[in-house]
Amino acid sequence: MQRIKLRDIRVAMMIVNFIAVSFVSLFIYRTTENICEEYQAREFLNTVRAIPGNPLFTVFIAVGLYALLLLSILLRERIWVNNTTVAYGSLVFDFLVSVGIVWALNFNYNGIFFLVFTGVISYAKGDKGKYLMICLALVSFLLTDRELLSINYKMYSIYDYINYYDASTQQYLIGIYNVLSSLNIILFIVYCIFFIQKQKGTIEEVNMLYDEIRKTNNDLQNANKQLEEYARITERMGETKERNRLAREIHDTLGHTLTGISVGIDACIATVEQDPSETKKHLEMISGVARNGLVDIRRSVNELKPDALERLSLEAAITKMITDMKDITDMQIFFDCRVSQLKFDEDEESAIYRVIQESLTNAMRHGRASRVWITVERENSNIMLTIKDDGIGCAAIKPGFGTQHIRERIQMLNGTVEFKSEDGFTVSVRIPIRWGEEYD
Repeated sequence: MQRIKLRDIRVAMMIVNFIAVSFVSLFIYRTTENICEEYQAREFLNTVRAIPGNPLFTVFIAVGLYALLLLSILLRERIWVNNTTVAYGSLVFDFLVSVGIVWALNFNYNGIFFLVFTGVISYAKGDKGKYLMICLALVSFLLTDRELLSINYKMYSIYDYINYYDASTQQYLIGIYNVLSSLNIILFIVYCIFFIQKQKGTIEEVNMLYDEIRKTNNDLQNANKQLEEYARITERMGETKERNRLAREIHDTLGHTLTGISVGIDACIATVEQDPSETKKHLEMISGVARNGLVDIRRSVNELKPDALERLSLEAAITKMITDMKDITDMQIFFDCRVSQLKFDEDEESAIYRVIQESLTNAMRHGRASRVWITVERENSNIMLTIKDDGIGCAAIKPGFGTQHIRERIQMLNGTVEFKSEDGFTVSVRIPIRWGEEYD
């Protein structure tokens, strides 16, 4: 509806401007003919500053240029509407044609620029281009003001020709001229009002779309949080399922191993007195079964939560492990905990405990260290764990089961681990902790 009204207003302005251009040019031409026919040219020349060179030529020039202006407007609205470069070129052409019309009418009517203004408002794209075209239109309108130009230049005025007629006719002619000029301005103002209302409606639609997008974004964020929670629950369920699987594996392995040992011992009891050599063979078999079972049990147990963490806090479990290690070895272990409370999620605590346990075992077994320094500190949202010993180190760090086991555990928590063999052996671990209110 707004689009139809804007088009109708522009059509009305085109009609009014055509009537105004035709009225001014034809009126001057017809009045000149009357003056000549009544032989009053000498008297008329004594009352005016200038006269048109060829009034009939003025009519053809003004009306012809106006036809070109209408053609440019029609092509821009029907063919060049989506071509910004051509649209700007046509608007510049409109200004040039309008200047030609005003010049042909000897600046007695410059309301044609209001029609050009509507084209600038509707088709100039981008703030910079639109402002430039509006400035050009305003400057053109001001520079073509007849009252301003007549100060320095001799120009004929439509009022000089109106004064040729009697007082009653002058009133009608001045009324027609002023009504056409005023009506053109009124239509331009109405066009601007409707255009602003249209733009306001567009802005409201954009705001509504923005609100819908913002609402959709909030819904997506909520859905993302729900998915994260679901993923966390799924991960916990997977961990529980895996833990149960490992427990069953240990149960089956241990049951099988103990059953074999039990049966073997019973056989040894039966044959120990009659056939000692046969008993020795049975005992060797039992020993092999026990060793194989121990290997399987250790493999499965390594995947489970340490027993110490089931009964104690992380810090207490680490302290107990260090105490036990000191009791059975001559190694000195120094534990420096710079975190007020070592309380994290189950997988995080298990990883920290296992890294320290594996590092102490490697320091004793491979490094033959006499002293070990363990440091736990917080850096932003990360736990920084460092285990350094004064052992023999190694020339080249080769990925063995222990170091690989440490690396896999830390990577599961999106952390990083670094091994250095300089002046002993150092394990540096960074774990991004999921800090909660109960941990702060």
